[in-house]
Amino acid sequence: MISFSAVSKRYPGGQQGLQEISFTLEPGEFVFVAGRSGAGKSTLLKLIPAIERPSAGTVLVNGQNVGALRRAAVPYLRRNLGLVFQNQRLLYDRSVYDNVALPLAFSDHSPREAERRARAALDKVGLLGRERARPVQLSGGEQQRLAIARAVVNRPSILVADEPTANLDIESARSILEIFVAFNQVGVTVLIATHDEALIEGCGRRVLRLSAGRLQP
Repeated sequence: MISFSAVSKRYPGGQQGLQEISFTLEPGEFVFVAGRSGAGKSTLLKLIPAIERPSAGTVLVNGQNVGALRRAAVPYLRRNLGLVFQNQRLLYDRSVYDNVALPLAFSDHSPREAERRARAALDKVGLLGRERARPVQLSGGEQQRLAIARAVVNRPSILVADEPTANLDIESARSILEIFVAFNQVGVTVLIATHDEALIEGCGRRVLRLSAGRLQP
């Protein structure tokens, strides 16, 4: 569950990122955050894993007050989150498999279980046959699939994605959206920020619309 209550975010210099944002996502929901560039979508998403902290109001994630978490507790919060941001931060000197397996190196899984999870994540996004390739050998859509596989390898309960279909052709974008839908169908809560109205149309999901840092009615 994710809950924002009267959340505002101000940056140094007085720039207002978000103003009085309130909403709740129930477990298992699939919700879009829509708005033009600069509307505050990325800021909103970054508050969930404590990449940013609210200036006012309360952000609750699975019952935890994110704004009040100590720095040492943040990694434990993120274990239940799958994060796909615009800067994918793929390791271009490592294989596709190594990129996905990396988060498991910081877990207590056995090597055999870690390998099973990494291969399962690659299989779910259709990249199991490319596990020995390097990210530079992948298309833009495949690189985005790789980022998603890495985000879900720990089997998070919440999947957060910022413009996951940006700069992709229509067919690739639809394919990426289908991956998120598939995860949602098995109970994962999904929150996607996008400015692509064509992606939202026909999906039948709740849409939170932002404009100038405010949630629109």
